[in-house]
Amino acid sequence: MTQTTPSTAGVPSPVSRRLEVLRPGPWHRRLTAVVGVGAFFDLYEVFLGGVLAAALAEPWHLSQTQKSWIIAAGFLGMFVGANVMSLLADRFGRRRMFLVNLGMYSAFSLLCAAAPDVNWLIAARFLAGLGLGAELVLVDTYLSELLPTAVRGRYIAWAYTVGFFGVPLAALLGARLVAEHEIAGVSGWRWLLVAGAFGAFCIQWMRRALPESPRWLEARGRRAEAEAVVAHIETLNEPGTAGARQVPAPRKAEAEARTEARTEAQTEAQAQAQSPAVPTVRVPLRRMFQPPYRRRTVMWWIFQVLQTVGYYGFGSLAPVVLAAKGHSTTASLGYAALSFCGYPLGSALSIPLIERFERRTLIIVAALGQAAFGLLFGFADAAWLIVGSGFLLTVCSNVFSNAFHVYQAEIFPTNLRSSAIGIAYSLSRLVSVVLPFIALSVLDDLGAAAVFTGSAALMVLLCLNVGLLGPKTKGLALDAI
Repeated sequence: MTQTTPSTAGVPSPVSRRLEVLRPGPWHRRLTAVVGVGAFFDLYEVFLGGVLAAALAEPWHLSQTQKSWIIAAGFLGMFVGANVMSLLADRFGRRRMFLVNLGMYSAFSLLCAAAPDVNWLIAARFLAGLGLGAELVLVDTYLSELLPTAVRGRYIAWAYTVGFFGVPLAALLGARLVAEHEIAGVSGWRWLLVAGAFGAFCIQWMRRALPESPRWLEARGRRAEAEAVVAHIETLNEPGTAGARQVPAPRKAEAEARTEARTEAQTEAQAQAQSPAVPTVRVPLRRMFQPPYRRRTVMWWIFQVLQTVGYYGFGSLAPVVLAAKGHSTTASLGYAALSFCGYPLGSALSIPLIERFERRTLIIVAALGQAAFGLLFGFADAAWLIVGSGFLLTVCSNVFSNAFHVYQAEIFPTNLRSSAIGIAYSLSRLVSVVLPFIALSVLDDLGAAAVFTGSAALMVLLCLNVGLLGPKTKGLALDAI
């Protein structure tokens, strides 16, 4: 991999400085919303596997292995996609991969909807997962590179709050459409897949207006393009410009200070543009295993393996676990949908917390909450306790999720960010492939309580890993971390 490094480690480049001094405005919020809605479809697809496995078990006479593959196929595709597309995002740009991944998902989701049998469905879900593999990696990378430090955590949390409405929606639609059996002569579960494909296509069209990351452009040696993108963003944030925020009189001094800092950065950028080009250096992937990133890489690989069991394990397996407890398919999907309502609520709850507390501390506290409420869910039999514990588990899950998505984008440099977090994130998808086979086997032999006891133990190990090896990042600019 060949990159250009325009500034020394810890010293912000002119482009970075200009992005940092911008006051967050309507442009930043629109950016966050468009990116967040795209995350909706990734999360919708992730949790759709459990819904489909529960819905098709009886009409298609699925074996336990076939149900496991319906859940696992999407994750297997995401594993491959996360590795391939995150590397391509560092090579060809964040924006281009944003358009490619949702386009692939939309096309192959329609193939899923047309599946005549379980083998077709499994293959098509693999291909749809391939398209979505790097979606959340790109969300974290792209937003972290465009948002000022002061709001980076909060705005990324808002993006995921928008996205996580896809989780209860998948279960609610699943419960309703499965109960209806057919709509316009088409099986209800097929409409779930059509809805995902159509929505992803619409968001892909909206994303055409997104700019390329200026930090990525600068890291690739395309300084003039980076300057042009930043200048356009600055114009959109000028007081009096359409869509820009007016600067109140009491903040005049602060605005003047920001203008002065921006002017200084522009002057420095112009001087650099007139100077000889910065030499290009090679930044191979093995840089992840050299100081100061080696410890972070090891910590994050361990984290991604462990977090999968506690986080994705519940969401993807909950309908199947509830069916194993003796509840009907419709009741299982209904209980899961009510439990999943905690996902957007937990994501919203993380917004005021994520800038107030150190990221790794928030990850640890939320992980312990997942472990505790997961145990309660595993042992619960009464409907109110199943829904209540499941709801509290998902609230904790998304405080956890938002904190770690912000955290992972902060601990690696621009020229390795997408690749480093994409490779690590792919490990979670690989574990998700194996998880249904192990979890459903344990579920059959030992019951739900054993599944969630094992999950709780792994979450405790995760807390030790992050607490001992994770760096502090709150309030620090990306270049400083």
